Amino acid sequence: MAGTYNKKELFEKMPVPAALATMAIPTIISQLINLIYNMVDAFFIGRTGNSYMMAATSLTLTLVMMIAALSNLFGVGGGSLVARLMGAGMEDECRKVSAFSFYGAVVTALLYSALIGCFMKPILFFLGASSETITYASQYTMLVIVIGTVFSLLSMTMAHLLRNTGFSSRASIGLSLGGLLNIALDPLFMFVLMPKGQEVAGAALATLISNIVSCTYLFVMVKKAGASTPLSIRVTDIRGIHSGSVRQLFSVGIPSALLTGLFDLANVSVNMLCAAHSDMVLAGMGIVMKVERIPNAVNIGICQGAMPIIAYNYSSGNRRRMHETVNTARIWGLVTAACAILFFEVFASPVTRLFLSTKGADAENALVTIGFAALFLRIRCLASPMQFLNYHSSFTLQAIGNGKATLLHAFVRELVFYIPLQFIMDRLWGTTGLACALPAGELCGAVFALWLLHRATDGKISSSD
Repeated sequence: MAGTYNKKELFEKMPVPAALATMAIPTIISQLINLIYNMVDAFFIGRTGNSYMMAATSLTLTLVMMIAALSNLFGVGGGSLVARLMGAGMEDECRKVSAFSFYGAVVTALLYSALIGCFMKPILFFLGASSETITYASQYTMLVIVIGTVFSLLSMTMAHLLRNTGFSSRASIGLSLGGLLNIALDPLFMFVLMPKGQEVAGAALATLISNIVSCTYLFVMVKKAGASTPLSIRVTDIRGIHSGSVRQLFSVGIPSALLTGLFDLANVSVNMLCAAHSDMVLAGMGIVMKVERIPNAVNIGICQGAMPIIAYNYSSGNRRRMHETVNTARIWGLVTAACAILFFEVFASPVTRLFLSTKGADAENALVTIGFAALFLRIRCLASPMQFLNYHSSFTLQAIGNGKATLLHAFVRELVFYIPLQFIMDRLWGTTGLACALPAGELCGAVFALWLLHRATDGKISSSD
């Protein structure tokens, strides 16, 4: 019972900045490490100087991000409900919800793998693959998506469940373990074990092995956490789950999955528009999409760390503590975004050069790619504060169980603002306009998100609380 007591202390009594740091810092670290291992794939592939390999991995990033979207269905939906049920003292229902989330994630992963496996090449061509990139994209997709989805999706789902029951450090260690292992295995598989020309397949194999190890560790940690918290992955615990719990899980999980899925759809749209210009533009945008995820990873970590505290105190009725958590997280995120803008405006060129060698036989194309990447980064980094406000508002709405507002925000942000702006601004100003569509779309989305949050909380969340 000591573990349970410590978690209640964290959720109910610890000073908000300290509680938020306890939950958010491990999450931020794991977000960054996992981001780094995704970027390491791009970094080592960039050492080949092959822009077509870089473009291929940019295409597959869309399919990888869809796994994250699907993990939100049961990870965020189930995790936030578990935190609210803990705050209401309904521990038996917590066990049923966590078990339902785990096995729901297994079924979802298998269905996604089967879909991509059956229609892999048509999907990749739809995403913008060309005759020069399809082989590389297929290699990566087969190993990381078709074979590896069940391990990566389950890892993210279990991490959400651990985090929302107070085990943020265990969740972060599990995800970080896979990231660190991938960093170590990438050069071994790409440049030692695999023959020249198979670097993409080597990177994919390293990622697959790393995800299997991470999933195994998190599975063991969830089993151990069940001894001190109402967390279970026993299939028998699914029996008797309340129908209202299932509705609540999906009322948050579906909007959260759609939020990430629609963001992924927006990236598909960007890739298609970039590919219509050239493979070099596509490769340059692919580099930027990886680099700009650094401040996003920090800010998502802040939001994910705050979410269980917000959910628990919302359910227990401690609205003052809930509001203080929301406002503290908001300040931390906006400061992070401001620092990101300053850094990328100054160091855009050297940062993008890290991802593609200009010394190989394809040096001319590499230089063109880097030129596009540096320009796109300086423009798109301006979206960082607005992106954080979108994340922050959405996670807060999910924490209080307001799935309708989350779903509305997801659709309006991407389908009403960002995606239409891509086509309009690309048509008017070409590649520069396409890059400018992100700050413009995120600004419109953030204004709408803040209005939704104001309505959902009766205007009580403000900087003055």
